[in-house]
Amino acid sequence: MVKAKSSIWSAMKSKGYSRRDFLKFCTTAAVIAGIETSSLGQVVKSLEQKARPPVIWLHFQECTCCSESFIRSSHPIVADVILDLISLEYTETLQAAAGHQAEKSMHDVIENFPGEYILLVEGSVPTADDGIYCTIGGKSAKQILLDVSEKAAAVIAWGSCASNGCVQSASPNPTGATPISNLINKPVINVPGCPPIADVMTGIVTSILVYGKSPELDNQGRPKAFYSRRVHDTCYRRAYYDAGLFVETWDDDAARKGYCLYKMGCRGPLTYNACAVTRWNEGVSYPIQSGHGCIGCSENGFWDNGPFYKRLPSFPGFGIESTADSIGIATGAVAAVGVTAHAISTNIRKRKLIKENMEESVKEGGVE
Repeated sequence: MVKAKSSIWSAMKSKGYSRRDFLKFCTTAAVIAGIETSSLGQVVKSLEQKARPPVIWLHFQECTCCSESFIRSSHPIVADVILDLISLEYTETLQAAAGHQAEKSMHDVIENFPGEYILLVEGSVPTADDGIYCTIGGKSAKQILLDVSEKAAAVIAWGSCASNGCVQSASPNPTGATPISNLINKPVINVPGCPPIADVMTGIVTSILVYGKSPELDNQGRPKAFYSRRVHDTCYRRAYYDAGLFVETWDDDAARKGYCLYKMGCRGPLTYNACAVTRWNEGVSYPIQSGHGCIGCSENGFWDNGPFYKRLPSFPGFGIESTADSIGIATGAVAAVGVTAHAISTNIRKRKLIKENMEESVKEGGVE
């Protein structure tokens, strides 16, 4: 039988952490979750007094990259006390128990903490042929999802597989892979990405722990704190895009100078994610910074949107204040069909200005 849970502060004290360590921990948690400094007191109070909610983490059609990303977070929320933070009771990847013992742990949570436990789901759910393509303990993934989600306080879809079907649902989708939001009759917090950024995942869990409710979501069920801006708008290469300076081939001089990867198929202008801001590996880098264009992995249908290295149709883009709610990838794709005269003239003017400045600099330096 699953026992009542202690608070996060109690769990940390039992590990030998000081009050000072706890306060640092709370500050880190607040920063990751995007919580304002003025609300730090509320974070401290919540993590000090609230019991840790039991968590069930299900795995269906996926490659486990979401779990791999999550447990490699650089912050102490995951790195040191994650199991105590969320009281992880069931997960095929990390649990020590197996067989009937593991199943009993999951059912004990459902029976003893109805309306309190958090359900995390990794992977899409096959619906073709009665769901035979993913079964655990003799039950289909769909049946397990319906049984466990019924009494969950919150349901989070980890990664693009659970959020929108991902590669399993790519045409012709032989298993009938389906995102979990299409199968259960309750709100789902979608955290797409292949995989999602570890700190984004921990930030969402922290937000739920502090406020006891789902964070504000966009029209695709994604937390606005992390999916409200396009990768393009926060990319350090954006200035090169605006100046019309692009990489033409992977080994050209423009690539070595770090110019914009738009012509190499970068999907940053149509992709909403925190990659360029939060980044990976302790904030060291992200795909574009590593020299590879964004493939749009947090957007629905990215696997069927043509070759990753095929250039997008030219378009002028949207203001940096634009959000997924006001545009969305479908609208962005429609807008990408034509090039406006304004965009063309702007690029021509910028190219001309850059050329004139360079020529002027050469003359001033006395070089013909």
